[in-house]
Amino acid sequence: MNDYLESIIKRDPAAKSKLSVILTYPGVKAVFFHKIANFFSLAKFDLVARMVSQFSRFLTGIEIHPKAKIGKNLFIDHGMGVVIGETSEIGDNVTIYHAVTLGGISPSINSDNQRNTKRHPTLMDNVVVGSGAQILGPVVVGSNAKIGANAVVTKDVQENSVMVGIPAKNVGESSSSDETFKPYGITKESDNN
Repeated sequence: MNDYLESIIKRDPAAKSKLSVILTYPGVKAVFFHKIANFFSLAKFDLVARMVSQFSRFLTGIEIHPKAKIGKNLFIDHGMGVVIGETSEIGDNVTIYHAVTLGGISPSINSDNQRNTKRHPTLMDNVVVGSGAQILGPVVVGSNAKIGANAVVTKDVQENSVMVGIPAKNVGESSSSDETFKPYGITKESDNN
């Protein structure tokens, strides 16, 4: 738990203390409730899992399907309106801002044919997803990639890419060698080019 809280403090200049993060960050609460919902889901108590998930959504405004797979240190900043679909997979140290959807592409078309298939995104380690971005379908977003605000991603994203636009296009590279957190892969030095 301590590592998780420290990872948030490193990524959010507004975080003043671990206690404030625990008490006031909806993303922390959503991840906590997801662990409970996921436990019940794995135990095949699907109704209980969904009830926990919906209670979390009511409290936080963040909807995470109980079957979604989430790695270490997921930081959902602000969080309102985030939706993480059933077959989503999220690696370690991922940051997601508000109003992001990790969704399917045709959820109401031939629903029976889509059951038990991978239909939501996979985000590898250290990915940052900007507010309002939509990542749709069973795409893979490579490690250290940055998805800009309001981008729409429907194709695989190479690692270290910076993606912006509708549809999202690669506009640069995000360095994986620099350990400092850069929300959108843009530094002060980038502004001078």
